[in-house]
Amino acid sequence: MSPEDFLTKWVGEASAMRSRGALVNGAALLEEVLHDFDAATSDYQAQPLTLGNAARESGYSADYLGRLVREGRIPNAGRPNAPKIRRSDLPRKASSLRCRDPFHHLDPTTPGQIARSVVTSD
Repeated sequence: MSPEDFLTKWVGEASAMRSRGALVNGAALLEEVLHDFDAATSDYQAQPLTLGNAARESGYSADYLGRLVREGRIPNAGRPNAPKIRRSDLPRKASSLRCRDPFHHLDPTTPGQIARSVVTSD
């Protein structure tokens, strides 16, 4: 299940329940949502990336990643002369640890805004 499929399914479910005024078993509903979320994130992490795409996501160069694959330090998810790297196997360069996971949404509030709101709150 892709992230898009996940969102489409659950937006549709919410709309259908809203239009019917449905009362549901919350635990059963959340178990189904969590099962779908697990499937979507597992599929996303298992995607093989070309060296160019892997370089963009990891912050390392495609040449360096190719060398890691050749040395066996990263498993090759592609063919010998056309290596690919699974997203879950990517090393992450510290300077590029921005979140690229479509399921991870950070609050846009900055630390300065939080500190200001604490200081000025009643």
